[in-house]
Formats: sequence, structure tokens, C-alpha cells
Amino acid sequence: MITTGYGFETTALDVVEGVDLSGRRAVVTGGASGIGVETVRALATAGAEVTIAARDIDAGQRVASSLTTATGNKKISVARLDLASQESVKAFVRTWDGPLHLLVNNAGVMATPLTRTPEGWEVQFATNHFGHFTLTLGLFNSLRAEGARVVNVSSSAHLMGDVVFEDIHYEHREYDRWQAYGQSKTANILFGVEAGRRWASEGVTMNALMPGSIATNLQRHLTAEQLQEIIRRNDAETRRRVKTPEQGAATTLVVATTPLLEGLSGKYFEDCNEALPHTGGVLSGVAPYAQDPESAAQLWKVSEEALGF
Repeated sequence: MITTGYGFETTALDVVEGVDLSGRRAVVTGGASGIGVETVRALATAGAEVTIAARDIDAGQRVASSLTTATGNKKISVARLDLASQESVKAFVRTWDGPLHLLVNNAGVMATPLTRTPEGWEVQFATNHFGHFTLTLGLFNSLRAEGARVVNVSSSAHLMGDVVFEDIHYEHREYDRWQAYGQSKTANILFGVEAGRRWASEGVTMNALMPGSIATNLQRHLTAEQLQEIIRRNDAETRRRVKTPEQGAATTLVVATTPLLEGLSGKYFEDCNEALPHTGGVLSGVAPYAQDPESAAQLWKVSEEALGF
């Protein structure tokens, strides 16, 4: 088990104190809001060249301007990326030039009403997994930089369920917004398991994390009553408090920068340390099905077939 000396109270800036990312290039999806902003702030503070990949270019430009002033780093840029649109993802890939040392797959949607993309895909799976799958594989040649890392922001919601390969997109079963979110977050972890097997000799690693319970616009599809119920349930089950965005981004920065993960893939972190196996009665730890090699290989195959790789 990898332990770092950091914990619940740690912030992203705490993690990068003394870290030098000069000469390193990073992309942060969803970098214009929530913990994405704090992820960009920390990477820029450490000297990285950071691209904010966001649906809302204007919001991204405002964040980039603010963080340039705050950090003194003038190498913060913005590019449009809508992960629910495969055309948008492919357009982003086409415009990327040169090496990429760090890809933070941070953006996502949560607990949406049943919505389908033009392809007929359920939008949470299409955004949280398919979008990032196409992005990551599309950027793979750029990621073949020394020590390149891919960081997938998952969630304890993966404990709500495995990927249901027989009906991923809810064509035959009743839609459940939380189970749908859960299977997309399970996919984020499984992605790293199979990437580790396939890319072991390529110098590219991929790991996942749970940022914590954080009040951000990720919850925009939930009512105030639903949010309060989540907070009450999480407090009862995990004895945890809600994190600030600065604390929520800390585990992302650990997975992105700790030397302890050099050459390792398929791991899952929470509160800045590798998570223990999940045990009943608590909303923490990693489920065995989320790190199952056979499921990971099946997910990769299904994704390739759906996306035309």
C-alpha cells in the first residue's frame, strides 16, 4: 500500500510545495470549475505549462487570467472540449501538438436525468468514460513522453455498482441516475487497470482517485434536498466532513506527482493515499470489481468497438 504522509486536510498546494514541474506540459479537463480550477492552480504554481480543456471557453479564459495573475505562470491556456461530443474530443486531439506529460481526466457529469447522445449512449457513461477514453487514446503518441501520467478522477460512487456490460446504456432496464453514475466511475478505475497491462513498456501510467465530498457545480442536476441527503448519508457512513475544493484537488496532485507511483498503474487513491479494499457499511475503499483484470479488458474491448478504434 502506498502511503504519502498526506491526508484529509491536505490541500493541492501543500502537495506541490517543493515540486518543480518546469518543462512539463499538462491538460486538465474540466479545469474551469470546481476542483479542476484548484488542480490547474497547483500545477501552474509548480511551473507546469497547463491547458484548461473546457466546454465554456469564456469561463476557461476567466480562470486562466485569474490564475496567471495569482501564480505568475504565463503558460496557462484554454481549449474547447465537450466530452459528450466525440467530434469535439477528436477536434481537441487534432489541434494538440508536441509532448504531453500529464493528462488529468477530471471533468464529468453526475446523476443526470436520462439523457442520450446522438449515438444513443447514456450521457454519464458517454462523458465520464467514452469521452476520456477517446481523448486519452487520441493523445497517446504525445503521452509517450518520459514518465507521462494519466490521472482519472473517479469517485466512491463506484461502490454503487459495476459496469453492466449487458446493458450499459439503459436500453432494457429501468434508469437509475446513481447506478449510471456509479458504473461510469467504476469504468474510470478499470481503464487504468487495463492501461497498465497494455502500456507497461510505453512509459505511460494511469491511476484513479476519489477526491472526496465537495460542493461544486458537479451537483447541478440535484435538488437541495437531494444534496443534503447525500451529505447526511456520507457523514453517517464514512464519518467524513465535506472537503473544500482545495482539499478535494489534493489527491489528484498526489497521483499526478508522487514519485511513489513511478511506473505503476491501476491503483485507486483517496485522502491522498492508496485506498484499502472496500468493506461493508462504509462508503470508502475500492471495490474488487473495479480492479478486476477481466472486466478491465472487456471494458477496453467494448470501448474500442463503440468508438471505432
